[in-house]
Amino acid sequence: MRDPSTAPPDRGPEGHGRRRPPGTRRWAAVVAVARALVIAVGLVTTYYVLPLDESDTAGASAVLACGLAAVVLVFGWEVRAIVRSPHPRLRAIEALAATVALFLVLFASGYYMLDRTTPGSFSESLTRTDALYFTLTTLSTVGFGDITARSQTGRVLTMVQMAGGLLLVGVAARVLTNAVQAGLRRQGRGPLAEPPSDPGARPPDRDAEP
Repeated sequence: MRDPSTAPPDRGPEGHGRRRPPGTRRWAAVVAVARALVIAVGLVTTYYVLPLDESDTAGASAVLACGLAAVVLVFGWEVRAIVRSPHPRLRAIEALAATVALFLVLFASGYYMLDRTTPGSFSESLTRTDALYFTLTTLSTVGFGDITARSQTGRVLTMVQMAGGLLLVGVAARVLTNAVQAGLRRQGRGPLAEPPSDPGARPPDRDAEP
């Protein structure tokens, strides 16, 4: 069965995009939301089952560096997929879910491993849920203050997450918006897309008086 989110867009005789039936659009929206939830749940589940307790300081640094590279690669791949998707807006939802979930899981893993390799880095010993909670409160700038970073390494890692969160909210959101607009223009549905020409229209009379 063909996936509605990857099906080619319907086009008219002049190659311009044509509105899909409401039922098709609703089904594509359901598939996009379901995929976003599956991605988020899958990443969080992976975070809880990974053997993070066995990592040392070097291993934790390697995991964090590889994770940051993975976030950039996944985001770049998602931007390309948005432009080529027949449903750019819905694909952007999936991209945002994958990027944010991967970002949260990455730093939660870093905090958890740091607490295991260097006890006392935080105001209390962190479980995996505590690390994920601290990551989420830092990203949302809530900052309840119940868990704080005490070591220099912990504070540096927290500052890196703060800077990454600002980029995620500012730059990444702008890039996704531009990718959606590029995808719509590619289908002839964007705000700057040229309207279809009417083959039966007569050109204006240049000799006619205004």
